[in-house]
Amino acid sequence: MNELITLTAAELAAKLAAGEVSAVEATRAHLDRITEVDGQYGAFLATDPAASIAAAERIDSRRAAGESLGELAGVPLAIKDVLVTTDMPATSGSRMLEGYRSPFDATAVAKARAAGLVNIGKTNMDEFAMGSSTENSAFGPTRNQWDPSRVPGGSGGGSAVAVGAFEAPLALGSDTGGSIRQPAALTGTVGAKPTYGGVSRYGAIALASSLDQIGPCARTVLDTALLHDVIAGHDHHDSTSLDFAWPSMAAAARSGADPSSLAGMRIGVVKELMLDGLQAGVNERFQEALALAEAQGAEIVEVDAPHFEYAVAAYYLILPAEASSNLAKYDSVRFGLRVAPADGGTVESVMSETRAVGFGAEVKRRIILGTYALSAGYYDAYYGSAQKVRTLIQRDFAAAFDRVDVIASPTAPTTAWHLGSHRGDPMQDYLNDATTIPANLAGIPGLSLPIGLAAEDGLPVGLQLMAPAFEDARVYRAGAALEALISDRDGGPFWARVPSADRTTIREAGN
Repeated sequence: MNELITLTAAELAAKLAAGEVSAVEATRAHLDRITEVDGQYGAFLATDPAASIAAAERIDSRRAAGESLGELAGVPLAIKDVLVTTDMPATSGSRMLEGYRSPFDATAVAKARAAGLVNIGKTNMDEFAMGSSTENSAFGPTRNQWDPSRVPGGSGGGSAVAVGAFEAPLALGSDTGGSIRQPAALTGTVGAKPTYGGVSRYGAIALASSLDQIGPCARTVLDTALLHDVIAGHDHHDSTSLDFAWPSMAAAARSGADPSSLAGMRIGVVKELMLDGLQAGVNERFQEALALAEAQGAEIVEVDAPHFEYAVAAYYLILPAEASSNLAKYDSVRFGLRVAPADGGTVESVMSETRAVGFGAEVKRRIILGTYALSAGYYDAYYGSAQKVRTLIQRDFAAAFDRVDVIASPTAPTTAWHLGSHRGDPMQDYLNDATTIPANLAGIPGLSLPIGLAAEDGLPVGLQLMAPAFEDARVYRAGAALEALISDRDGGPFWARVPSADRTTIREAGN
């Protein structure tokens, strides 16, 4: 096995800068890994090896010419298929956009290219980011690299598995209600949802515009922070983009890597996020992580957020309402697939046939729900009331952050479940986002990092950290400290505790 795939992004970047390895070598190593293992995982929807190698060659030429390059120049990057790119299709996991190629790059993608990262492929996802398992992709499910019989979480399971299975050191994702953080928890990787508006949404195929946020995925907190620094910043193409001087997330992660940095930090635990259905093994690892932090001088504070119990209900009114509006343009006339009845039909019948064929069951379910919530006579009772709950949740967070520096919770209430086991009961998937949804409703940053394996099934458990809006650096600082504590406890970084057939070979190559 090529040892290049076992390096963290920061380690690989250092070797690239020192001339110890070329961008072409790094890109080929990861493309070879995709060829080797992705048949069993299904993390990628599209690759173009020739285009990726050509991009890597350009980076090597610029470096050889003495050009000043970004820290991550030459590092391979996987991109969730919700982001449009000029070099590969962008389907958002739907038949409705099958084969679509964009004339422009999403801003996050453009920034990554400008920093010298190399796109090695587009990753699988729940259709239009609607799902918590990556089973709703029109092109087949993604499977968890720890156990291919289980889901990787969603909607961004492809990006999480790509980094977790060593197919890419870095990936981009999107997070509307937990779609970066929840897959990170279920796959033993790291993922961050930035403050709403902290990363441009321009070029992201919209689900719910007031909730969607683009963010980074990786195997370590530092790697995640390095990618966050690349994609953050104001973009005049996005009216919700914040014009703010963001501090370096990588600097925050590096400063937090000493666990003693937790001394004096007030870590809040919201009792409403310690759910009744919390898996015993998840709770055990979470409590152990809190104890490790407390031993370093952190103060654990229980806080109340009484309106969090309504978060899932409010979210599943706001999201479908916004989705029904955003997806109305996929009607066979303006965008997307066109399926005409045999007799040609009317415009209405063509639209109906197209949407029946082009959208999957979960997308149809949410469009119907959202359209109903926005309809005359129901708007105030449903969508309007949900927005009021959203305000109350934001106030709960504000009150909590008056008392604590960060809030910690389990990222997901359970470990990864078996593929197909939630079929026919979408509420099981919806409730798996109960701990991540509040951060999206409030627009605050959140980070998930792995904290160990559940005793019942040996599968990864994630811890979520949240901070006030604009304080993204705070979750990286605290996350890096917790990551170091977990590594010290376990005798090595979590990413080296890899699953099944790869366990020995990755560990040997990495050490």
